[in-house]
Amino acid sequence: MIYIFISVLFCYLIGSIPTAVWTSKAFYGIDVRTKGSGNAGATNTFRVLGKGAGLFVLIFDIFKGWMGTYFATILLNQGLINPENELICKLILGFATVSGHIYPVFANFKGGKGVATLLGMVICVSPYAALICITVFLFLFLSLHYVSVGSMVAALVFAILVIFGYCGTADLATKGMAIFLASMVIYTHRSNIEKLKAGTENKMYFKKKNQTPAI
Repeated sequence: MIYIFISVLFCYLIGSIPTAVWTSKAFYGIDVRTKGSGNAGATNTFRVLGKGAGLFVLIFDIFKGWMGTYFATILLNQGLINPENELICKLILGFATVSGHIYPVFANFKGGKGVATLLGMVICVSPYAALICITVFLFLFLSLHYVSVGSMVAALVFAILVIFGYCGTADLATKGMAIFLASMVIYTHRSNIEKLKAGTENKMYFKKKNQTPAI
């Protein structure tokens, strides 16, 4: 248990690396949280700082989620957890990493919404499940142009895949953790849900829409 506790703490610290905040301050002289949606995540970085910075933040945040979750495999290889506990351990350490991203100790506990970091966790848990979730996200994003909708539905799809055993044998606690993770993503998007209801949610496009020239 002491090894798991230390791993949880370490994974939280990994997740707490505020990629968007440090990138925006170091290379652009601003805090990305003061611009756009005020969110310290990849989507707002794309909007505020452009594709280069946004892509870097996205990749690094995904890597954070993968790295934190992979510690469960390290514990397994060291004989510190049993094989049947690997999946629940991955979800616990992944949760710790995502929590660090959302509430980063290195950025006054004001971070992102955890989607990219959660994706890194899903990739580590099951590349097959990750592919399905990415496909669902892209379909909804390309259809509706709402990042928030794609993110929330993809998180729910991951929970469903865990519940029905597509990520490995899942006991009740594992299923509960998967549901909790999906619920956490929805909770972090509560302001987006309100904007969707009001019809004021920002849409996002791969390319800027062509504007009709003034006549």
